[in-house]
Amino acid sequence: MKKILLLTSISGLVLIGCSSSQINMSMGNMRLITSSAAPQDVMDFANTTCQNDFYQGASFLSKAGKEYRFKCVKAEENEILTPIPGTTIPADTPAAK
Repeated sequence: MKKILLLTSISGLVLIGCSSSQINMSMGNMRLITSSAAPQDVMDFANTTCQNDFYQGASFLSKAGKEYRFKCVKAEENEILTPIPGTTIPADTPAAK
């Protein structure tokens, strides 16, 4: 039984390590993220990254292969947050009006 639990936990950790997201470029409010993760995970990563830099969230610009381009948005600039097509932005991140 112990061997099964150990094998299950190790295989879970290996699967988590298979997808990765990293910021390749951060220039002003623009972010270039390279990721092999699912689009929703990339969107969540971009939102968290922008919020950690004191922005409201991330607005999707484009995708080329595994590279995603985002613009970090501030609430006072009257910009809207645009998700990656097919994904959502968490409800706790209100769009600017």
